[in-house]
Amino acid sequence: MINKEKEEGKRRTPKDYSLAFKLQVVDEVEKGHLTWRDSQNKYGIQGHCTVLKWLRKHGSLDWNDKSPMKKKAPPKIYISQLEAKIKRLESEKEILNRAIDIADEMLDTQIRKKYLPLSEEASRQKGPENPSSK
Repeated sequence: MINKEKEEGKRRTPKDYSLAFKLQVVDEVEKGHLTWRDSQNKYGIQGHCTVLKWLRKHGSLDWNDKSPMKKKAPPKIYISQLEAKIKRLESEKEILNRAIDIADEMLDTQIRKKYLPLSEEASRQKGPENPSSK
């Protein structure tokens, strides 16, 4: 239906698109199946930022970048970038923890102190401390 109207040269207004259609396009873009520009080409949506407006209004992700010229990465790509960053940070954490362990062994220190939370039960189990110190 949309392609027929495009072929006939009829211009569509944003009011011509149903809410269900808008939500379908938004869902496809947010799941990473299409970029917002690709969805315009696929469905013949006129207007250079119509889909971007739908994403801002109906989408669940942050699409508030006002520049339509910047291309947003699809969520799948963004998620994979975040996962790579998590792996890198975890490996850095392991390296730093190992360095602390080596320093503890070599210098015979306790850089990493292990504090146990003292709850009322734990303090009762220990028994009363020196009452004269209170």
